[in-house]
Amino acid sequence: MHSEKMKPLTNQKRVAAIHDISCFGKCSLTVALPIISTAGIEVSVIPTAVLSTHTGGLTGYTYRDLTEDILPIVSHWQSLNLSFDAIYTGFLGSFKQLDIVLKTFEQLKNPDTLIVVDPVMADNGKLYSTFPENFPEGMKKLCARADVIVPNITEAAFLTGEKYCEGPYSRQVVERILNKLAGLGPKQVVLTGVYLDEKNLGAACYDALTGEINYIDGRRIDGLYHGTGDVFASALVACMVNGCSLVKAAEIAVDFTVGCIERTKKAGTDRRFGVNFEAGLPMLAQQLGLI
Repeated sequence: MHSEKMKPLTNQKRVAAIHDISCFGKCSLTVALPIISTAGIEVSVIPTAVLSTHTGGLTGYTYRDLTEDILPIVSHWQSLNLSFDAIYTGFLGSFKQLDIVLKTFEQLKNPDTLIVVDPVMADNGKLYSTFPENFPEGMKKLCARADVIVPNITEAAFLTGEKYCEGPYSRQVVERILNKLAGLGPKQVVLTGVYLDEKNLGAACYDALTGEINYIDGRRIDGLYHGTGDVFASALVACMVNGCSLVKAAEIAVDFTVGCIERTKKAGTDRRFGVNFEAGLPMLAQQLGLI
């Protein structure tokens, strides 16, 4: 018999992840599923679309829209009396999907369900080419219903009307953006892509209920690495559902994401294909006290 002390059994947490599936290129559901599952959490998925590859730097990809499947999936889940500890949304391809996800919140959430919205729509100062100019207005409605939103600096600019600019950023600018984002309605904001100097890159957290602001720094690595926003947000969700505070969750997520980028840079992998998050999963589980 093994003599190790076993942790008491508890009911397994469950997250509903609403993202697209890119069959190649590590992002969206192919990132969210393994990262959140590593935290011992059951992940139920609602795919919004299926693509042969992600769209960042790759061309000729196939795209199948799954908008009409979302509400039937939700209705079936309701018939099974499923409950969710969190609902986590990522890339949504249209205004119709935004409206459907708002209905999904109403149908699936209970008073204790954490709603996390990653308003995926822009990067490097530009709105993704697949979105019309007024798409951020629709995304604001989704952010208003969230407990936590996780925009990058570009998405924050589109959501708040701030002019996008390259960093380093002053604390005054970052905190003005955080306040404007909180004004949309979420209880907590995690702003990614924040750096106050050239050596560090991380996130800024704002709790609208307490007014507390925290900066989490990681080592800045030059270059654009696709999928890191999904890696960060998925790790953040995994930690928060496991009971971590917002700041602790962000600290672990920054550390995890930086490690993924460092491994990918060292290996010399094509940056368009995503980062090596898989090798960091054991460490993530260890940080959460699961192994």
